[in-house]
Amino acid sequence: MTIERVRTGSPWEEKIGFARAVAAGDRVLVAGTMPLIDGVLQGEGDPYAQTKAALTHALEALTPFGLGAEAVLRTRLYLTHLRDVDAAGRAHRELFAAAPPVSTLVVVSGFADSRVLVEVELEAFRALSERPEPT
Repeated sequence: MTIERVRTGSPWEEKIGFARAVAAGDRVLVAGTMPLIDGVLQGEGDPYAQTKAALTHALEALTPFGLGAEAVLRTRLYLTHLRDVDAAGRAHRELFAAAPPVSTLVVVSGFADSRVLVEVELEAFRALSERPEPT
């Protein structure tokens, strides 16, 4: 089985030693993704904006595999505050309403950047016959 890896140039990828997305067979996994775009926090203090930015950024990691939101089977949302569940849920619903995945939401004590309110993970499916070469 071929394993394909996608890196996005995030400083965390190099510092910790991980790929943003890894495809193995029919599964594509996207690493924990914070609402940081080019190192800049999106939506500071706003759980809805941070969730939307983190999910959008995570979905972008699927594009080298020719996949989008419809291919996502599972999401995991990690929040630092229980009070943010509704805002995060609204952002999630907006992105996945057409093809809802299974989802887990967990409240955690914090992240590497204390301004971050949410981090997300994705798992997607791709038909083996639809496997484009990664870019």
